Amino acid sequence: MLLGEGKWKFLVDTMFYKGEALLAVGEKDGGYDIQIELTGMDMPENTFEDIEVDEETNTVTGIAHTSLLPGKDIPFGLTVEGDTASGFLKIPFMGKIRLRDGVRIG
Repeated sequence: MLLGEGKWKFLVDTMFYKGEALLAVGEKDGGYDIQIELTGMDMPENTFEDIEVDEETNTVTGIAHTSLLPGKDIPFGLTVEGDTASGFLKIPFMGKIRLRDGVRIG
């Protein structure tokens, strides 16, 4: 089983968006497949790459890319503690967006 595998719901509260982020973590071609959506918003195309796992800290990190910011790297992290989690995305021009109060929903 992959670290963080499953479906997660997080709270997001920024000046640009306030609501829930849904994160699906699964396996594809022997690696991670991560999908994210924000409730009430149409999501642009995005990919998650260069994924690394630190089993000591239960953290998955990597780089996301989105069609809204072509050529820009978006570092991300997800730390899992059982059925709870927290995370972040460092979005250019916006700063660090925290994914808070994460709970496994599937």
